Amino acid sequence: MSARFVIYGAGAVGGVIGGLLAAVGGHDVALIARGAHLAALQRRGLELRMPEETHLVAVPAVGHPSELELTSDDVVILAMKTQHTEAALDELAACTPADIAVVCCQNGVENERMALRRFPNVYGMCVVLPGSHLEPGIVEGAGAPVGGVLDVGRFPSGNDATAEMIAAAFSTSNLRSQADPDIMRYKYAKLRQNTGNALDAACGRAGRKSPLNAMAAAEALAVFSAAGIGVATKEEEAERRGDFVIVDSEARRRTGSSSWQSLARGAGSIEVDYLNGEVVLLGRLHGVPTPANEVLRQLANRMARERRAPGTMTLAEVDAMAAAAGITLPTAG
Repeated sequence: MSARFVIYGAGAVGGVIGGLLAAVGGHDVALIARGAHLAALQRRGLELRMPEETHLVAVPAVGHPSELELTSDDVVILAMKTQHTEAALDELAACTPADIAVVCCQNGVENERMALRRFPNVYGMCVVLPGSHLEPGIVEGAGAPVGGVLDVGRFPSGNDATAEMIAAAFSTSNLRSQADPDIMRYKYAKLRQNTGNALDAACGRAGRKSPLNAMAAAEALAVFSAAGIGVATKEEEAERRGDFVIVDSEARRRTGSSSWQSLARGAGSIEVDYLNGEVVLLGRLHGVPTPANEVLRQLANRMARERRAPGTMTLAEVDAMAAAAGITLPTAG
């Protein structure tokens, strides 16, 4: 079984995946992008910068899925931020066969639920791929010895020939991938990690040193337990990643998490409502307090609305927000 891979949202993650599928794996790929990035892709192709090599990838790039004449043999990989997923799915549903495969290669756990309302063949993909996209037409990957670890499984659970085909195609493209019938266990584990993205965006890498980072992750585990949601352990995650590492570089040091990059681009929105906000929602549904996640949700949204640059808040300012919300932080020593 062969397929064309349509990358819907060819930014940091989608661009790296699409570039590697085409340049390394030799697969049929099309990109959907917008604005200056789309114009650059159409003018000169995708420049994919990897730790050991740079690829200039000539692949079709369009601004809307209706321009691609999608068929049931295509695989659509969603790689936009969650706050943009619903609009993208509406566009997709208007011009796509109902039985097309839709893969949610995104952080958070809401994308799959949105997609399943519209399409029966939905797949979750756990994203472990350090990528950045801050210039039109250029994406940078920082993973080694493979570009990323991207396991896939049918949503809400299970395995099938399409999941196996996707994993096999990724595995020929310098990406580590396997079909996992319980993929959502790993996506919830990734969500636990992503509760710290707001701190990274607000304060830079130093933000992870805030006590709120550990508090937010602990709240996530508490609400998952209350909701009866299975979560992969840190040991399972480490085993799956194996020798995968992030290669640092001057460009890499300029960037941070996906939330950091949203602020850097002045996008005006950020995916925090589907990261910390997912934990807050589950906490409210199951009676588990989540004050740290609520503070971080408000913090990141405020920075996005005000179009503040990433890394421009101090840890003291974040601590003050927490104190104002009634959170008692541990004292040093």
